[in-house]
Amino acid sequence: MDTLKKERVRHQIVSYLYILLGCLLFAAGDVMFVNPYLLAPGGTYGLANVLNTLWPWRIGFYAICMDIPLLLIGTWILGPRFGVKTVISTILIFGATLLFESVWGYQPLIHSGILTDISDCDPYFKQTLVQILDSERYFVPDYFLNTLIAGAIYGIAIGLIFKSGSTSGGSDIISMIAHKYTKISLGTLTLIVDSCITLTTFIAFKQIRLPIYSILLIVVESKVIDLVIEGVKSYKTAFIVTDKYKEVGDFILHDLQRGGTCFNGIGMYQGQERKMIYVVLNRSELVKLKGNLHYLDPNALVNVVESSEIMGYGFKALPKED
Repeated sequence: MDTLKKERVRHQIVSYLYILLGCLLFAAGDVMFVNPYLLAPGGTYGLANVLNTLWPWRIGFYAICMDIPLLLIGTWILGPRFGVKTVISTILIFGATLLFESVWGYQPLIHSGILTDISDCDPYFKQTLVQILDSERYFVPDYFLNTLIAGAIYGIAIGLIFKSGSTSGGSDIISMIAHKYTKISLGTLTLIVDSCITLTTFIAFKQIRLPIYSILLIVVESKVIDLVIEGVKSYKTAFIVTDKYKEVGDFILHDLQRGGTCFNGIGMYQGQERKMIYVVLNRSELVKLKGNLHYLDPNALVNVVESSEIMGYGFKALPKED
């Protein structure tokens, strides 16, 4: 019992370290990469970046003024489903953002040069420059590289927060509330809310590139989140209908060193009983199986599907209760 208790304590410590690191990375990505390029990749902090540029005030202040009412409204309408960790992550992101704003300011980390005198610049070239907030200096942007790095940092940050069992709250609560009163899926509503926020960059700054790069950032972020949460391993689930299930099963057990499950089935065309093997494999194991099935049973029927997450013995450990 003591061992189980210690394991739970260790798990809690790790999860809170994930939250702390994720919040720090999120704040760094927002202040150093997203805000200087006038991007708004969804969320309350995306909208806060736009407001911060139009009416200079701290990004953190704008965001927390939206986050707190959303948490209260969400708790009132949806119930206390956000948990202590979501409240903690909201406060930590706010504090970390204020810290980076105070220490770093609003200068970009990725750029192709900072200019103090643009009087002799070509008029068209001036349009490509971005002014540093509260400064007469301008920088030559590298939108693509900055977007890729910002998306990667955001993805790692949000992935760590999700992995801890927390959420970032914010505009996601709007999607949850809308989902309660509509038949629209939560994923679609989240996309709609984030898209509306990205479009504010075009309305505010009249540059079509800004919402496009913001959307690209969201795409990169989502892919990195999946990598952080699920890892780089990709598994395939194979359903094999075969009359030579013993030969195929022996190959899976002894050559691939994987387990499987054998089912009885009835063929609908001839009404004959047949065996179906269910097995989960990684990419290399699947290649070996397909390469040998022709010799094991050339009449076998194989259906291979993507498996986004496999948990249990031999694969990813089952999640522990927080």
